[in-house]
Amino acid sequence: MKNVSKVTTRPMAAVFCTVFAFCLFTLGGCGGEADPNKLYIYNWTYYTPDSVIEKFEKEYGVTVIYDEFASNEDMYAKLKAGGSGYDIVFPSGDYTSIMINQKMLEKIDKSKIPNLKNIDPTVLQKAAYDQTMEYSVPYYFGAAGIAVNTARVPNFDRSWSIFGRSDLRDRMTMLDDMREVLGDALKHMGYSVNTKNPSEIQRARDLVNTAWKPNLVKFDAEAFGKGYADGDFWVVQGYAEVVYEEIGDNEQLKKDTVFFIPPEGGPAYIDSMCILKGSRHIDLAYKFIDFIHRPEIYAEFVDYFGFPATVNIPARALKKGESYYTFEELGRTELKDDLGEALDLYNEAWFNSIRVGN
Repeated sequence: MKNVSKVTTRPMAAVFCTVFAFCLFTLGGCGGEADPNKLYIYNWTYYTPDSVIEKFEKEYGVTVIYDEFASNEDMYAKLKAGGSGYDIVFPSGDYTSIMINQKMLEKIDKSKIPNLKNIDPTVLQKAAYDQTMEYSVPYYFGAAGIAVNTARVPNFDRSWSIFGRSDLRDRMTMLDDMREVLGDALKHMGYSVNTKNPSEIQRARDLVNTAWKPNLVKFDAEAFGKGYADGDFWVVQGYAEVVYEEIGDNEQLKKDTVFFIPPEGGPAYIDSMCILKGSRHIDLAYKFIDFIHRPEIYAEFVDYFGFPATVNIPARALKKGESYYTFEELGRTELKDDLGEALDLYNEAWFNSIRVGN
């Protein structure tokens, strides 16, 4: 998916309980009996409606402990550092591939997830890393885009080149996400987001450094939605659900906001539900995955966030609300692949140049 902040709409008491329970589980509880009535989920912020979680808890008489991460890199680093205790995690495709190869995931018993029949086979075809759902079940196929406050920026091109506008200096942010930002630059220049060509990656790095970065307040994966909603930022690269969640009931700003995926395309993602190796609540994890892919539940999920129902076919007939972007816009995007050793070229461009000193 995504890079989003560890900000939650749940009450602070619930947040405290989540953190406290997780600390007990990871630091001292691993040797004890697993509570069969708790499910530990590690997911992106703004990615599963509270109403869906509450319905699952009520139906099965369980408690969901829901923790959040800001990027695939953060999630992966925490798990590799021993941040165990979770049952289900939601990585994007490139990191799903890495985690499969590193044997971090349980193999999926498809007989326990009958609602897999609802998943669009065309989405599975895109998931080259696991087309047969041996280790992952697609949750959502989407992409980041650009939100523009048209009251502040009435004239603009629907292009990544908007970040090159010096007249908007200090009013714009881009995600603090290596693959997203470099992927935008690569697609803008006509290259693949998965290129392994060093010269193309260097050109993308130079475009970001010389044309885009000087106009940004910052690279921001944590507060771009809030900053946009508060009027501090007028143009942000990010995820529609984060922006509109922060806008909330501000009807005027909602009216003034345009969200789009640029015609030149950009990186796309398939975020999947994966069961972590050693899950202590594996049967409950299967129930949750199957619950998500009930058509009425999936429709509730995508309606809440203004998504098109990209993954679950029957949910499309049950969806009631409008979507902030379309299937057609997603058709311009390109899924991020596991780059293997070529990822070092991106790390070099990002950490030793674009983000040096940060």
